[in-house]
Amino acid sequence: MINLGLFWAAALDMSSMGAQIMVGSVAIIGTRGYPSYYGGFETAVRKLAPYLADKGWDVSVYGRPGQKNDDPNRDHRVRVIETRGVESKSLSTLSFGLTSCLHAMVAKPDVAVVMNVANGFWLPLLALRGIPTIVNVDGIEWERAKWGKAAKAVFRLGARMTARFGTVLVADSVEIQRRWQVDFARSSVYIPYGGEAARSDGSLEAPLLRRKYVLAVARFVPENTIPEFLEAARSLARDHVVVIVGSSGYGGPLDEAAETLAQESPNVRWLGHVADDRRLLSLWKNAGAYFHGHSVGGTNPALVQAMANGAPTVARDTVYNREVLADAGEFCQPTADSIEQAIRRLMDSPELQERLSTAALRRLSEGFTWDSVCEKYEVAIREQARVDADTEVVAN
Repeated sequence: MINLGLFWAAALDMSSMGAQIMVGSVAIIGTRGYPSYYGGFETAVRKLAPYLADKGWDVSVYGRPGQKNDDPNRDHRVRVIETRGVESKSLSTLSFGLTSCLHAMVAKPDVAVVMNVANGFWLPLLALRGIPTIVNVDGIEWERAKWGKAAKAVFRLGARMTARFGTVLVADSVEIQRRWQVDFARSSVYIPYGGEAARSDGSLEAPLLRRKYVLAVARFVPENTIPEFLEAARSLARDHVVVIVGSSGYGGPLDEAAETLAQESPNVRWLGHVADDRRLLSLWKNAGAYFHGHSVGGTNPALVQAMANGAPTVARDTVYNREVLADAGEFCQPTADSIEQAIRRLMDSPELQERLSTAALRRLSEGFTWDSVCEKYEVAIREQARVDADTEVVAN
């Protein structure tokens, strides 16, 4: 016979020892996994997953094989589920998204957070199981120059499927919200990306000196203005150190051009992809001029990270970049001459560098912090899971 007094005493004792009451389950689908350092979606998941665990959610992140279990930044409350797919530029997102959604159909989380409209094809599977979805639609993928006609058509159809079957859509910029309303007659929740400041100035690698080098951080695709920046960098390197972070991920002519430039000019350093957050944040924090050439998409994670670290910024003149930066940046046209002139003005003016750095930090506080971003995601998740915001959570 069960002694109820002892039972309740044991339960209270577990609570006092730091047991956590789960308020519901969340699956995150559409990234390379957790923790991953590949791009903006992965950065968001590294922040969001532990935040949700702190709030009492049972969190699962779907990913690809090969994630490191010994990563010191990994929160082991976050369950990682690896599925299979085809590792290729054109099929990886679709194939891994399919196997993740099939697994989620069986697991049946209370809510699924889905990244990328390419996974819109599989939203009907989750809808069949009654799983509400919160879909980050990202940028306007079907307008990116890196995709061929077939890929653009796939993304456009995936967006239509997302508009039809996604429960809640998340747009990371006001302009993206407008496009989805006009193109698909769908409203969305505005949630941008957050930024994280370096914990200290960090140790710069020789020959780098604070505010004495030009920095570019981008994936090597044409719509990020990489060809034009590399041309401008050839001239800038006569007078300034130029640091280039990024690659295509698959090799190709832009990687070859960056490598050749670095070999020919002692002032050019091409670092390729940098996965070390501390190193990357330090580069932003100490740069004299950060060039941001992204042209397609909403709030770009790299731009917010640059703001969080007070990087004096020259950005390609687009509606998206102006929306994020406001008065915290200088703007240029997508030509080598315009890029070079804007960067030279900034590198030659410590006063302008300081003004833009201060403005960037002020702009960050206006809704671009990770606490603000994660809180908005959790509100959306709670609404779909029908969880009371006042649900008590006993944290570890």
